[in-house]
Amino acid sequence: MELWQQLLRQSISSVDQVVEKFGIKKEVAERLDDFFQARVNPYYLGLIRYPGDPIWLQCVPHEVELEDLDAPEDPLHEDDMSPVPNITHRYPDRVLFLTTSQCGLYCRFCTRKRKVGDSSKINMKELESAFQYLEQHTEVSDIILSGGDPLMLTDAMLEKILKRLRTIPHIQVIRLGTKMPCVLPQRITQDLCDMIKKYHPIYVNTHFNHPWEITEESKKACGMLADAGCPVGNQTVLLKGVNDDPDVMKDLMKGLLAMRVRPYYIYQADLTKGANHFRTPIDVGLEIMDKLRGHISGLAVPQFVIDAPGGGGKIPLLPEYVLARDKERIILRNFRNEVYEYPDIQEEHPVLKNGKSIEARPLKKKQKKISLPVLDA
Repeated sequence: MELWQQLLRQSISSVDQVVEKFGIKKEVAERLDDFFQARVNPYYLGLIRYPGDPIWLQCVPHEVELEDLDAPEDPLHEDDMSPVPNITHRYPDRVLFLTTSQCGLYCRFCTRKRKVGDSSKINMKELESAFQYLEQHTEVSDIILSGGDPLMLTDAMLEKILKRLRTIPHIQVIRLGTKMPCVLPQRITQDLCDMIKKYHPIYVNTHFNHPWEITEESKKACGMLADAGCPVGNQTVLLKGVNDDPDVMKDLMKGLLAMRVRPYYIYQADLTKGANHFRTPIDVGLEIMDKLRGHISGLAVPQFVIDAPGGGGKIPLLPEYVLARDKERIILRNFRNEVYEYPDIQEEHPVLKNGKSIEARPLKKKQKKISLPVLDA
């Protein structure tokens, strides 16, 4: 048995363990366990510095989770977009492929509580129908392996999936959506990396939410993946009490970049059953983005997005940098709140298409008339 599997076996997961370790009343712990079970492995447990800190909040059950049970179980309507078991097909060329119900840590803000931890909901016996769906849909070129966490699979099982996917000619990119480099970095072994190398291009999207999660172990894990040829990106969820502070988020993004992990997304927390106490006002996320852009390397600035309720997909949000605009100019502000004017250009000459002159056409959407601010000469 490998080290990461030993650590998993030592996880706090039972009601009695939760009561003893975290001081939760037994009747509350039982209700929480019925709602969404706990799993805190020894590695991640060791990152907690004090009760209620940003690590504790992410992994320790709390009775506040039982206060909003009327919120949606499937806020992103993944099940409605599941043509066959284990597949969610929302975007034209990308497919989410659920491979396991298990995770190295059960995050209390999980949006997939309805399935995670329940092997009957994400069943490996259904993989064949998923493969057949992918073979039939030639428009799909990008696969995201998720779950649960695909790195909860053994190397041999994961390789079977990767090998089968690589027999499908139109699949170009495979992504591994895994939190293991953050919550159980011991899972990233040389054997795993050597196996992954055989099936490139493989991209890895991981999930760090706080600078305290950046440790020597997680740095080593991310470095091994990068050395194995995997571009590694990070998806952060904006969480109240965890990272809803510009300085915390700045430290996190700089720390990620320093260990060769490219910040990819900051998610506004989803409307999720049992997790709405983590939600922040949207303005908090916009303020954080304002404090990142221009203040740290552009390489370290992710997109701030809302995954639209009802399955609308990811919608990016930006602070207001455009102050005004008309046909002749655009008025902008920079990260220091200094105002600049940029002259726009109007298309007055015929446009060339396939070497032939065609008549220039106006934009389909008419610009609204905006009164511009008077600038000093």
